[in-house]
Amino acid sequence: EDTKKIKRDKKIDDIITSKVFGLPIMLLLLGLVFWITIQGANIPSQMLANLLFGLQDKLSALFVQGGVPMILHNILLDGIFRTLAWVVSVMLPPMAIFFPLFTFLEDLGYLPRIAFNLDHMFKKACAHGKQCLTMCMGFGCNAAGVIGCRIIDSPRERVIAILTNNFVPCNGRFPTIIVISSAFFAISSNAYVNSLIPSLFITLMVLFGIVVTLLVSYILSKTLLKGVPSTFTLELPPYRVPKIGRLLYTSIIDRTIFVLSRAIIVAAPAGAATWLLANIYIGDMSVLSHVAGFLNPLGKAIGLDGFILMAFIVGIPANEIVLPVLLMAYLSTGTLTDFDSIHFLKQVLIENGWTGLTAFNVMLFSLLHWPCTTTIWTIKKETGSIKWTLLSFLIPTTIAFSVCFITASLYKLIF
Repeated sequence: EDTKKIKRDKKIDDIITSKVFGLPIMLLLLGLVFWITIQGANIPSQMLANLLFGLQDKLSALFVQGGVPMILHNILLDGIFRTLAWVVSVMLPPMAIFFPLFTFLEDLGYLPRIAFNLDHMFKKACAHGKQCLTMCMGFGCNAAGVIGCRIIDSPRERVIAILTNNFVPCNGRFPTIIVISSAFFAISSNAYVNSLIPSLFITLMVLFGIVVTLLVSYILSKTLLKGVPSTFTLELPPYRVPKIGRLLYTSIIDRTIFVLSRAIIVAAPAGAATWLLANIYIGDMSVLSHVAGFLNPLGKAIGLDGFILMAFIVGIPANEIVLPVLLMAYLSTGTLTDFDSIHFLKQVLIENGWTGLTAFNVMLFSLLHWPCTTTIWTIKKETGSIKWTLLSFLIPTTIAFSVCFITASLYKLIF
C-alpha cells in the first residue's frame, strides 16, 4: 500500500516539479484560484453591500428619532459606518473564497512544491528557498507573511525575506487591482472573457511582484546584507487529503477573521478622519481637495494625480480603503461612495481624467507601494530594529515611484 502511494506521489511530482511543467502549472493554478475568487465573490459582495448600506438607512432613521446631533450622525454613519460597510462587503467574500482555496493547496502538500520549483531562483538571488513560502503567506496578509519569516533560520536571509514580503499583493490590495482591471481592461462584450481578464491581470501583477522580490533580494544580499545563501534540504511531504474541519478553521478563523478584524479596527478611525477632511472647508475648497492640489504635481509626474496619491496616503492604515476614499474625494460627496457598478466607477474615473495609463499605474503603485501600518508594526516587532523598519517602508516606496515614473515617461514618449 505504502509503496503504491510513494510511486503515485513520485509520478505526480515528476510532472509538478519538472523543469518544463512546474512553473506553467503553478501559474495556471494561481490564475485559477484568482478566477474562482473573483467570480465567486461578485454576488455575495453585492448582497452584503445591499444589506449593510440598507442598514445604514435604518440606523439613520433611529438617530434622527433619538435626536442625535447632525454632525455626530454624519461622522458615525457617513464616515465610520460606510467605511466599515465598504471594507466588509468588498473584502469578506473574496477572502472567504481565497483563503480556503489557499489553505487547501497548503494542506494538500502543494506549497512545498512551489518552494521547490522556485528554490533555484531564490538561490540565484542569494536568498533562502523558504522565502518562497513566506511570500505565499503574504498573499493573505503581509503582516502574517512577515511573522512567517521565522521559519528561516539564518538571520540575514530572514531580514531579506521580511524586507521583500510586501511585493506580493495582500488581500487589502487585491480588491483595488481586481476592480480597476475589471473597469478598464475588461472591455469585451463577452461576460466570460471579461471575467478572465482581471484574473490574468492579477496573475501578471503577482508575477511582476515575484520578479521585484527576486531583484530586491539580490541587491540586498550584495549590499546591506552580504553573505552566502544557506542551503537547506527541502523534504517534499506526501500528498494528503486535506481535513475539512481544520481547513475551514484555519482559513476562516485564523486568516479571514484575523485580516478582516484588523482592517475594521483601522478603517473606522480612517473613515471618520476622511469624512472630516472632506467636510471642513478652507475658502471654497475642502481640506481634502487642498491636500490633493498640493500633491498633484508629484502625482502627475508618475502618471497618477494628487487625489490618487492622497488616497494611498490615507490608506496607510489599511489598503482596503484606498478606492472608497478616492471616490469620496472625486465625487466630493463628503461620504464614502459605494459604486453601484463597475461601469459607474469607470465613468467617474474617466470624468476625472483617468486614462489606461492611470489605471495601469494605479495597479502598479498598489502592488509596489509602502506596507500598511500593521505590517510596519509587525516588522518592528520581528526585527526589533528601527533601521530595518524604516528600510521596509523606503524600499517599496522608492520602487513604486520609480516604476510608475518610468511607465509614465515611456507612455509620453510613445504616445
